[in-house]
Amino acid sequence: MFYIYVFDRPPMKKPTARPTALFLTCASLLLACSQTNTPQTGTNTVSPGTSPTPTATPQASAAGNSAAIPVGVGVAQTSNVALLGQEQVAGAKIAEKYFNDKGGVDGTPIRLVFQDTGGDEQGAINAFNTLINQDKVVGIVGPTLSQQAFGADPIADRAKVPVLAPSNTAKGIPQIGDYVARVSAPVAVVAPNAVKAALKQNPNIKKVAVFFAQNDAFSKSETETFQKTVKEMGLELATVQKFLTTDTDFQSQATNGINVKPDLIIISGLAADGGNLIKQLRELGYKGVIIGGNGLNTSNVFTVCKALCDGVLIAQAYSPEYQNEINKAFRDAYRAQFKKEPPQFSAQAFTGVQVFVESLKAINAQSKVSEKPLAELRTKLNEQLLTGKYDTPLGEISFTPEGEINQKDFYVAQIKMNADGVNGKFEFLK
Repeated sequence: MFYIYVFDRPPMKKPTARPTALFLTCASLLLACSQTNTPQTGTNTVSPGTSPTPTATPQASAAGNSAAIPVGVGVAQTSNVALLGQEQVAGAKIAEKYFNDKGGVDGTPIRLVFQDTGGDEQGAINAFNTLINQDKVVGIVGPTLSQQAFGADPIADRAKVPVLAPSNTAKGIPQIGDYVARVSAPVAVVAPNAVKAALKQNPNIKKVAVFFAQNDAFSKSETETFQKTVKEMGLELATVQKFLTTDTDFQSQATNGINVKPDLIIISGLAADGGNLIKQLRELGYKGVIIGGNGLNTSNVFTVCKALCDGVLIAQAYSPEYQNEINKAFRDAYRAQFKKEPPQFSAQAFTGVQVFVESLKAINAQSKVSEKPLAELRTKLNEQLLTGKYDTPLGEISFTPEGEINQKDFYVAQIKMNADGVNGKFEFLK
């Protein structure tokens, strides 16, 4: 016997201005010219102990003939972005085990389906298309970069598949479409905290040099925030130096930056390029304060700049020391597996999976998820996740009707390298 319940539809996102077709075309051509990574074809991988997704028809139920609910994870497992994406894979897998050990969705497990986006837009587009059309996932956690999100998220939005961005902090991400939300706080909220921390450590800072990756949407968005913050705090923006995320030699930019004699250097890039830039700045004799942006917010940067990473300040949207039950469970599981503290990228990926699981449980309490056609479930899942409140490793979060995260707690950490110059940690400032 079936019971039908009728609920008021939750508030949908307000109409927002969308970029014009001409703008998008021009932006795509520009990015194509500046991006040198080889497009990555998504690779379908499933979590240990699971089998590949069975073929499903468009009208199949969410679980199809499988005993599990497929949730997509499209992040960078290869390319120069893999230093970040690998941390996201780790966080997502911990979440899969944690929630399945607790019964999944009222007895039905979730099954994460991974697709490698590589480091460019085309890789993310390929991965999202595969997750949506072949793997028949109910929703997607991903991609790793904001630049990839601007290419891939519109595909999911048109297909009415909910996306939770785990690390896309650039301006404009939730505005991509009604089916796009993020569990990563916008850079405009997080980044200024690092500048404030630097001034607290050294009130004599007056002159600032800024470096940013000009071929990365997030880095361009972040540097705008940093530059605005510098000016608002009455500091002198002495020079702005540009580079590419694919660069390895920064001698010219580093020399130009050092020549203006800055008290503070701010870097917006990714782990590989940003770490090399830090290394070369120190090797050329710069001894002042360095702030790294969110792209350097990973312990994987330690292997790049090694001992010269020491002292770098990075604003954080997550602290392993945050006190709640689920963060303790996540932290314990991560430390048991990797023998170090969990990083922000892992915590955000865990949170993305958590939001999907708890939203699916809320839907299942009204009517069985397994009996809903896939298209209907995807739409209902998107509506549900926007209305919930979630106690996560990031703290208590919720979403605006537009899909922007509401988060209260933010931090700043300083890299402290061990005497061996290889291992280190993020030491959170009080």
